Amino acid sequence: MSSPSSINLLSFTGKVKVLHLTWFAFFLTFVVWFNHAPLMAAIRDTLGLSDEQVSALLMINVALTIPARIIIGMLVDHFGPRLVYTWLLLVSSLICLLFALATSFQQLLLFRFLLGFVGAGFVIGIRMIGEWFPSRQVGLAEGIYGGWGNFGSAAAALVLPSLALLYGGDNGWRYAIGTTAVMIFLYAFVYYRSVRDTPEGATYFKPNKRGALEVTSVGDFWFCLLMHIPLFAALAILTSRLTALGVLPGYVSLLIYGILVVLFSYQASLLYRANKDIFTKPVPQIQRYRFKQVAILNLCYLVTFGSELAVVSMLPLFFLDTFQLTPIMAGMLASGFAFMNLVSRPTGGWFSDRFGRRLTLVITLSALAVGYFVMALIDSTWSIAVAVLVTMACSFFVQAGEGAVFAMVPLVRRRLTGQIAGMVGAYGNVGGILFLAVLSVASPGIFFTVIAGAAVLAIAAVLFLDEPDTEAVEVLPDGTVQVIELH
Repeated sequence: MSSPSSINLLSFTGKVKVLHLTWFAFFLTFVVWFNHAPLMAAIRDTLGLSDEQVSALLMINVALTIPARIIIGMLVDHFGPRLVYTWLLLVSSLICLLFALATSFQQLLLFRFLLGFVGAGFVIGIRMIGEWFPSRQVGLAEGIYGGWGNFGSAAAALVLPSLALLYGGDNGWRYAIGTTAVMIFLYAFVYYRSVRDTPEGATYFKPNKRGALEVTSVGDFWFCLLMHIPLFAALAILTSRLTALGVLPGYVSLLIYGILVVLFSYQASLLYRANKDIFTKPVPQIQRYRFKQVAILNLCYLVTFGSELAVVSMLPLFFLDTFQLTPIMAGMLASGFAFMNLVSRPTGGWFSDRFGRRLTLVITLSALAVGYFVMALIDSTWSIAVAVLVTMACSFFVQAGEGAVFAMVPLVRRRLTGQIAGMVGAYGNVGGILFLAVLSVASPGIFFTVIAGAAVLAIAAVLFLDEPDTEAVEVLPDGTVQVIELH
């Protein structure tokens, strides 16, 4: 048996070629998803935006991503990652171009809301990499995919301001954002022509039911329905914050709350329709999986990626206010949190492959809990160097934990990997919204402490996580049983 670490990243053939092409697709989606943040000052000056409007544009960026990751997960499982990634890049390129051409705050808000759709690209690659790599390598491969792709947000911050200056003039930011739209448009065709959904001779398993995630017991049906509530609650919290900023009138927010209730009811009906058979006859044991696996991974990703989203948003201002730094210096010091993705996610995935999924999650969650408890103690009496080192160490375990979560996702149920990845990924955005909501009413110290406390709860949940089996069983539409060797 080959070593878990035997992925030759210098190769550009077979599964490694698919890995490189797919992480770069994800990288480009993150460039586009966060292309407005480093150019916000120029956008604000060009269109005369208020501070409240700027805050609204930053917040609205994650709103659509929550439902989009669920929807994209279902599409991936039915149509395959090659086709879905191609269309996501094409559609997102058009929305990105419209954002670059916007001439009012309302247009900016609409197109930035729609660009939350591109943030669902992450889910697609999880299924693609899971199809191409065996379990002894899938953690490392998913970690490389997630970590290197996630670096797209940092790349946007590093490159786009200089690109806007190179174009010059008041509209330099428009040309810079438009350039990213052209990049993902062209890459859509490159990706479609260069990859396949599965290795030669492998079967691409699709869900038996459409419309919602399949579960395999009555108890899991109610558990799954319960786990949908935070997805809608997070959107309600986001609506409340936008209303408090004065961006949404009261009657509009009430309308949105009503729509969310209707959508939750509709989602519940879809879930029942997809799983109504389990209420009359039990699912054969060979086709069962435990939804608790998904729920535990949801909670872990809420803590890991959710805290990363929140901390990356607040850390520059936290350093600026705590140590009285210049905005440029504070931004540079805070950027180290995102930079750790290049090595930390792959490390978490590799450790999972080598030493087990549950153990890795317990270690990373414990370390990040300690890290956030220590960060809660940072004040102006600290050395800046020590504060930055603590922050970097904490971020390493945050992102290693993210890698550990998605080292497990493809091993829960092969034919449902897209939907499971979509739900777990959406919980990351839920965490970001919840933790930023805490920050809006509490001090940074309490904010870090709440994240640490959530990590402790996640550790308790992980103790109930089952290690994946050495083989998986899938049943084809004609009733044929196919055994997939995971090792």
